[in-house]
Amino acid sequence: MKGKILIVDDLHPAFRESATEMGYEVHDRPQITRTETLQIIAEYTGIAVRTKFLIDKELMEAGTNLKFIARAGAGLDNIDEVFAIQKNIRLLNAPQGNMDAVGEHAVGLLLNLMNNIRNADIEVRNGIWNREGNRGFELRGRTVGVIGYGFMGRSFAKKLAGFDVNVIAYDKYKTGFSDAYAKEVSMEEIVKHSDVISLHVPLTNETRQMVDEEYLLHFRKPIFLINTARGEVVSTKAVLSAIQNNKILGAGLDVLEVEKFPALGTQDWYTELISSGKIILTPHVGGWTFESYRKISEVLADKLSAI
Repeated sequence: MKGKILIVDDLHPAFRESATEMGYEVHDRPQITRTETLQIIAEYTGIAVRTKFLIDKELMEAGTNLKFIARAGAGLDNIDEVFAIQKNIRLLNAPQGNMDAVGEHAVGLLLNLMNNIRNADIEVRNGIWNREGNRGFELRGRTVGVIGYGFMGRSFAKKLAGFDVNVIAYDKYKTGFSDAYAKEVSMEEIVKHSDVISLHVPLTNETRQMVDEEYLLHFRKPIFLINTARGEVVSTKAVLSAIQNNKILGAGLDVLEVEKFPALGTQDWYTELISSGKIILTPHVGGWTFESYRKISEVLADKLSAI
């Protein structure tokens, strides 16, 4: 036996099955609590998690035999990466598993916004036939700015390839990434030329609240804003203010600074957020499709096999 793996979250059985074939003893306990995990984690070589709880210093110190942490998703912001590196614990994630889901969801939000699909649907259901009020915009010929050009950003750019748009991309942490789907540019060019902004950055100390009122002031044209990355990257109050000032024509937000109820409903900006007809909200499901549920587990299994 190679070791024991504790699955603490809802993962597709493909990961458990593959790990078992590799010689691991796998305990699939999606209902386990953090307190229970702390009591038994010392027995395990690896832990697999989605978003259930933080894998922090306390948990890693308790996991005296931990060799790897498998994160079923792209971001690692619920893991103390610095401490994991200090403890020589390998970090496995699976952005390849849900990049298509995120790219498609971002395109869906954008098309919905630009064509007033949500508002039009609500009006027709309420006996209102308002063609002029729901006149939309076309994507063709517009410039789409992608912030962060990793798996997710590139997937979004690739999905736009048939729309005859000009896709430009900025990534602080890489250079020389221009390809058939996007042209690498500076942030100055992003804010100067973009009609649409789509965020695909991880949550770090640098990106937290990156999109605030000052940031949005720099854009030369009114924009459509899409966020399928992390809610804390964007100031919700700044977005609402920019909508009031016509700096943002519409926003598609799959993620928010505060997620889940009841906490979300207690925010001082919540009432304005849900009453805005220029905002489309989804509950952090951009990367959560029936297909990605399996693909994420398969990617994690492949990465586990590689180590």
